[in-house]
Amino acid sequence: MDLGLMHGYWGQLPPDGWVERSITAEQAGFTSIWTAEAWGSDALTPLAYLAAVTERVQLGTSVVQLAARTPSAVAMSAITMDHLTGGRFRLGLGVSGPQVVEGWYGRPSDKPLARTREYVEIIRRVVAREDKLEFAGEFYQHPYTGEGSTGLGKPLRSIVHPLRPHIPIYLGAEGPKNVAQTAEIADGWLPLYYSPFRQEVYADQLAGAGPNFEVAALCPFVVTADDRDETIEAALGMTRAMLAFYIGGMGAKGQNYHTKLAARMGLGEQAERIQDLFFEDRRDEAVNEVPVAFADEISLVGTPGRIRERVAAWKESAVTEILIHAGTSEQLRQAAEIILPV
Repeated sequence: MDLGLMHGYWGQLPPDGWVERSITAEQAGFTSIWTAEAWGSDALTPLAYLAAVTERVQLGTSVVQLAARTPSAVAMSAITMDHLTGGRFRLGLGVSGPQVVEGWYGRPSDKPLARTREYVEIIRRVVAREDKLEFAGEFYQHPYTGEGSTGLGKPLRSIVHPLRPHIPIYLGAEGPKNVAQTAEIADGWLPLYYSPFRQEVYADQLAGAGPNFEVAALCPFVVTADDRDETIEAALGMTRAMLAFYIGGMGAKGQNYHTKLAARMGLGEQAERIQDLFFEDRRDEAVNEVPVAFADEISLVGTPGRIRERVAAWKESAVTEILIHAGTSEQLRQAAEIILPV
């Protein structure tokens, strides 16, 4: 079981000590470090910085949002990042939801699966650099000949030769069809919250994945002094708040991928209840509605002994790499000592 550090996206300011923690993660034996973007910090720039202060650890985006850039622009960034990292770059992509796509990026949010398939194909072609880029898709055309075109565009090939002709592409996906497509066209999958105790939720969708397909799953990690129920519940407070935010607030009513996923994972009408409470600005109640047992399933929380026991379920699942948040270097060292030897 590999171990990765998830920095996520920044809040109001860059988080204190994020560079130092990245260096510690590499020294402790972590396989990867990941960044994200929402509607503030971008995912690529921090990784370029980390490329200069690390030597071995893989550097990935979880995720670059499709609506933010054209696929050829992302391919340019991927080629550049792969050179800067010496072949340590992983490109994680995700569509996000209508609230972000249309509200922040001002782009249409229809047909996300078809858009993703075209997007990935274009990036593959640019990075492979076998031919000049010609693509006639529903959403992307190279050269562009649609409304407003001057007719002067011509097929081009990247000036820069890629360090690797195939850069690993991971997709953030939640819906059944999206996960199935990810298993078909990508090198890896980035689930937002995954329960190794409910593997049947994704079993059919992952059946088409190849033997080298990677699953890098976000997993909250907290070491506690004891395993009493009240201690575990207190340690899961941030995880329950995160779940309430995503299930309740990261999308519109009736069109929130996270709400639908929670329902499929067993929360049923409770997921809709969480969303309703969140929209009514009753956020504390929304958090309290998130089942402690479910938060525990997607996390590694407890004493080192309890965590080691629960890692066994992750190791027997489709997950190949656990991604944890960590606020201190000590937490990183704890995670490496507890999880990696299992």
